[in-house]
Amino acid sequence: MKRRVVREIVVQSLYQMEMNEVDSVEAVSMLLSEAAEENETERVIGDEGQVKEYVLQLVNGTWECKDSIDELLAHYLKGWQVSRLSRVDRQILRLAVYELTSREDVPGKVAVNEAIELSKHFGTEESGKFVNGVLGRMIQELDQVKAKLRQS
Repeated sequence: MKRRVVREIVVQSLYQMEMNEVDSVEAVSMLLSEAAEENETERVIGDEGQVKEYVLQLVNGTWECKDSIDELLAHYLKGWQVSRLSRVDRQILRLAVYELTSREDVPGKVAVNEAIELSKHFGTEESGKFVNGVLGRMIQELDQVKAKLRQS
């Protein structure tokens, strides 16, 4: 399964967790089984156990860090509050910040580009530009951002 599809499932899982107050295993399992049943885009899911493990790593890592991520995002949201963002944009930004700051296997530019593409797919017409603006400012100060998160 491609990482883009994994990220889609991660964003949807985070959304489910926030909206329906379900745990990560329940959200991920439901979305993976829906993806396997529908398979509208003819995607091959491959080794479901490995995919589920990777998705859970991203979901749990993002969810566990969401308070510090939200604090960090508040600094880069000029004229916005994290709580006022659309639920979709909030989950996309949280995942991107988690990947930028905590995942060595994801280059910064890839995390930003993927977040922009996800926001275009799931969000409004303006979501892509908005996400690009927030993450663009953050990536310029990425070393300081990582240091700040390590301290908290």
